[in-house]
Amino acid sequence: MQMGNRNSARAGTADSPLRLLLLFLLVLLSPGAAWAQAIAVLPVNIRLDSGQSATALTIFNKADAATSYQVRGFSWSQPGGSDQTDPTDGLMISPPLGTIAPNATQVVRLVLRKPAESQEESYRVFVDQIPPPAASGTVRIALRMSIPVFAEPATHVAPHVRWHVERGAQDSVLVAVNDGSCHETIHKLSLTMPDGTPVKIENHASPYILRGATRQWHILLPGSPAPGTLLHLSVEGDADSDSVDEQIPLGGNS
Repeated sequence: MQMGNRNSARAGTADSPLRLLLLFLLVLLSPGAAWAQAIAVLPVNIRLDSGQSATALTIFNKADAATSYQVRGFSWSQPGGSDQTDPTDGLMISPPLGTIAPNATQVVRLVLRKPAESQEESYRVFVDQIPPPAASGTVRIALRMSIPVFAEPATHVAPHVRWHVERGAQDSVLVAVNDGSCHETIHKLSLTMPDGTPVKIENHASPYILRGATRQWHILLPGSPAPGTLLHLSVEGDADSDSVDEQIPLGGNS
């Protein structure tokens, strides 16, 4: 699956009081905001355009009491198809710690130490709500929100995802290999037999296939289809150019 240029980011700058008020109202009404008890974070997905070294996220405290937070940046990869985050000094956070007054906001700046070169760079920003000390006999749970951050290089980048089905002795898997130069986002995924019978696909928490990553979905094939059987794959991505509608053959036993 070949896509168009992904170098289309949004700048992140400190907001005016009026804009912050509008954003806060949007948070209250938006199901797409990341929620943790009394705090919310916007945006929930950050893209840094080519040449853009800084952006910002806003933490909203909608409670009647002050709340403390911590923000940390990590590099993000998917070895073996699983999300992995590692400490990095490539993404600076300011301020990394703080306390937000009741019904107030805090703007946190994210700054890249160096720009992406020939391929997209992926990060995760963890926003942790730090609970106050628990009263005797009670337990307070520290909640975390994870925000994806994608930094684009100056060169043209696009995902290139190849799909196939592998059949094993015990189970079968739908495999996606992204050998492109940036991530792909999967919003909807379906697989059907030649007669239209749907193939059950396991749910995945993460919709992302990072550059260079291979992701797998365990599938349950109805009956015992022969190797070479053509399955219909339908994938919806971020845009029309990200969509897939094709036939893929069922592989033999591995």
